Amino acid sequence: MNKNADPLAWATLAEEDYLLARLALSQEKPLQYGVCFHAQQCAEKYLKAILALQGKAFPKTHDLLALSDLCQQSGVIVPISADRLDRLSAYAVQVRYPGEEPTLEETQDAIEIAQATRRFVREFVGLY
Repeated sequence: MNKNADPLAWATLAEEDYLLARLALSQEKPLQYGVCFHAQQCAEKYLKAILALQGKAFPKTHDLLALSDLCQQSGVIVPISADRLDRLSAYAVQVRYPGEEPTLEETQDAIEIAQATRRFVREFVGLY
Protein backbone atom coordinates (compact mmCIF):
# COMPACT_ATOMS: atom_id res chain seq x y z
CA MET A 1 0.00 0.00 0.00
CA ASN A 2 1.19 3.48 -0.86
CA LYS A 3 2.05 5.17 2.45
CA ASN A 4 0.17 8.30 1.32
CA ALA A 5 -2.92 6.11 1.09
CA ASP A 6 -2.58 4.70 4.61
CA PRO A 7 -4.87 6.54 7.03
CA LEU A 8 -3.07 5.11 10.06
CA ALA A 9 0.27 6.46 8.79
CA TRP A 10 -1.29 9.93 8.49
CA ALA A 11 -2.84 9.63 11.95
CA THR A 12 0.50 8.60 13.44
CA LEU A 13 2.20 11.66 11.96
CA ALA A 14 -0.69 13.87 13.06
CA GLU A 15 -0.45 12.54 16.60
CA GLU A 16 3.25 13.39 16.75
CA ASP A 17 2.46 16.98 15.72
CA TYR A 18 -0.30 17.10 18.34
CA LEU A 19 2.09 15.96 21.06
CA LEU A 20 4.75 18.45 19.94
CA ALA A 21 2.18 21.29 20.03
CA ARG A 22 1.10 20.32 23.55
CA LEU A 23 4.71 20.07 24.69
CA ALA A 24 5.50 23.50 23.24
CA LEU A 25 2.42 24.94 25.00
CA SER A 26 3.40 23.42 28.35
CA GLN A 27 6.70 25.28 28.59
CA GLU A 28 7.13 27.95 31.26
CA LYS A 29 7.14 30.44 28.39
CA PRO A 30 4.97 28.74 25.74
CA LEU A 31 6.69 28.30 22.39
CA GLN A 32 3.89 30.00 20.51
CA TYR A 33 5.35 29.69 17.00
CA GLY A 34 5.87 25.95 17.55
CA VAL A 35 2.41 25.43 19.01
CA CYS A 36 0.71 27.12 16.07
CA PHE A 37 2.82 25.34 13.44
CA HIS A 38 2.35 21.88 14.92
CA ALA A 39 -1.36 22.49 15.57
CA GLN A 40 -1.81 23.27 11.87
CA GLN A 41 0.24 20.22 10.86
CA CYS A 42 -1.82 18.03 13.19
CA ALA A 43 -5.11 19.15 11.65
CA GLU A 44 -3.73 18.86 8.11
CA LYS A 45 -2.52 15.30 8.59
CA TYR A 46 -5.72 14.20 10.30
CA LEU A 47 -7.78 15.55 7.39
CA LYS A 48 -5.50 13.67 5.01
CA ALA A 49 -6.17 10.53 7.10
CA ILE A 50 -9.89 10.89 6.32
CA LEU A 51 -9.19 11.28 2.62
CA ALA A 52 -6.84 8.27 2.65
CA LEU A 53 -9.49 6.20 4.42
CA GLN A 54 -12.01 7.23 1.77
CA GLY A 55 -9.55 6.25 -0.97
CA LYS A 56 -9.45 9.83 -2.27
CA ALA A 57 -6.42 11.46 -3.83
CA PHE A 58 -5.39 14.82 -2.45
CA PRO A 59 -2.85 17.45 -3.43
CA LYS A 60 0.24 18.44 -1.48
CA THR A 61 -1.33 21.39 0.29
CA HIS A 62 -1.41 23.04 3.69
CA ASP A 63 -4.85 24.56 2.97
CA LEU A 64 -7.20 23.09 5.55
CA LEU A 65 -10.26 24.53 3.81
CA ALA A 66 -9.33 22.76 0.58
CA LEU A 67 -8.81 19.50 2.47
CA SER A 68 -12.10 19.94 4.32
CA ASP A 69 -13.85 20.57 0.98
CA LEU A 70 -12.34 17.36 -0.41
CA CYS A 71 -13.61 15.52 2.67
CA GLN A 72 -17.08 16.96 2.09
CA GLN A 73 -16.97 15.92 -1.58
CA SER A 74 -16.30 12.37 -0.40
CA GLY A 75 -19.28 12.51 1.97
CA VAL A 76 -17.55 13.48 5.23
CA ILE A 77 -18.58 16.76 6.81
CA VAL A 78 -15.80 18.04 9.07
CA PRO A 79 -17.54 19.86 11.95
CA ILE A 80 -15.01 22.71 12.20
CA SER A 81 -16.03 26.11 10.82
CA ALA A 82 -14.38 27.39 7.66
CA ASP A 83 -13.23 30.48 9.57
CA ARG A 84 -11.41 28.41 12.16
CA LEU A 85 -9.79 26.15 9.57
CA ASP A 86 -8.70 29.19 7.57
CA ARG A 87 -7.09 30.79 10.63
CA LEU A 88 -5.22 27.60 11.42
CA SER A 89 -4.11 27.14 7.79
CA ALA A 90 -2.13 30.38 7.93
CA TYR A 91 0.22 28.90 10.52
CA ALA A 92 1.63 26.37 8.03
CA VAL A 93 3.82 29.13 6.61
CA GLN A 94 3.29 32.31 8.63
CA VAL A 95 5.08 31.12 11.76
CA ARG A 96 8.12 29.83 9.92
CA TYR A 97 9.37 33.36 9.33
CA PRO A 98 10.16 36.22 11.71
CA GLY A 99 7.34 38.62 12.28
CA GLU A 100 4.47 39.03 14.60
CA GLU A 101 4.44 36.28 17.19
CA PRO A 102 1.00 34.76 17.68
CA THR A 103 -0.64 35.98 20.87
CA LEU A 104 -1.28 33.52 23.67
CA GLU A 105 -4.99 33.72 22.81
CA GLU A 106 -4.27 32.88 19.15
CA THR A 107 -1.99 30.07 20.27
CA GLN A 108 -4.66 28.58 22.50
CA ASP A 109 -7.21 28.91 19.69
CA ALA A 110 -4.85 27.09 17.32
CA ILE A 111 -4.48 24.12 19.63
CA GLU A 112 -8.23 24.04 20.32
CA ILE A 113 -8.92 23.80 16.57
CA ALA A 114 -6.35 21.01 16.27
CA GLN A 115 -7.91 19.19 19.24
CA ALA A 116 -11.40 19.44 17.73
CA THR A 117 -10.13 18.13 14.40
CA ARG A 118 -8.19 15.37 16.13
CA ARG A 119 -11.17 14.28 18.22
CA PHE A 120 -13.47 14.14 15.17
CA VAL A 121 -11.05 12.28 12.93
CA ARG A 122 -9.92 9.78 15.55
CA GLU A 123 -13.55 8.86 16.18
CA PHE A 124 -14.31 8.73 12.45
CA VAL A 125 -11.29 6.52 11.71
CA GLY A 126 -11.92 4.36 14.80
CA LEU A 127 -8.87 5.34 16.86
CA TYR A 128 -9.78 5.62 20.52
